[in-house]
Amino acid sequence: MGLPSIFFISLGVGLSGALMPGPLLTVTIAESYHRGFIAGPLLVAGHAVLEGILVILLMLGLDRVIGNSLFFGLVGVAGGAFLFWMGLDMALEVRDGKLHLDLRDRGSARLGPFTAGLTASLSNPYWSLWWATFGLSWLLRSMERGAAGVLSFFTGHIMADVLWYFLVAFLVVTGRKFVSDRVYNYVILGCGVFLVVLGARFAGDGLAHLL
Repeated sequence: MGLPSIFFISLGVGLSGALMPGPLLTVTIAESYHRGFIAGPLLVAGHAVLEGILVILLMLGLDRVIGNSLFFGLVGVAGGAFLFWMGLDMALEVRDGKLHLDLRDRGSARLGPFTAGLTASLSNPYWSLWWATFGLSWLLRSMERGAAGVLSFFTGHIMADVLWYFLVAFLVVTGRKFVSDRVYNYVILGCGVFLVVLGARFAGDGLAHLL
């Protein structure tokens, strides 16, 4: 797989996760109300530092097992299954009308934006589950292209957070809502379909390694 493919798949999957309501979105809205647009970049920076450390730690352990087909296959199946489930869940939430982009003031955190970016990620159980399944699987594939592959993976993943959370901070500060709930739900639905297809492919590739 080429470096552009690694980057854009990381961007697409990362954006799908970032768009869903969660602790980091809540903190971004709150901090942007009280600290201005700068809260968005600082929150993403805290989040990126945490994930950068995690990627380095994973790489230090994965270099011993990257050639193991059994490990590669199991992680691929787990990652694909999680991605498939995540995409299906997103589509079902859109169908049930549960998703709304709420940009109201929620009270500022006491930790500051950078630290809040770290803690909000750690407090989200989906973050740990994502990295234990698909994140690990996709990192393994990226490592096959060496340092450039890992850099493409990480850059694409973080760029998704930059695009979404910078936009959220801008919308909060300017008091505008260019993204209606209807448009938001259509975007989520599209991301859900993307994840279902990608998850099925990853799970299939993982099974192929096992067989």
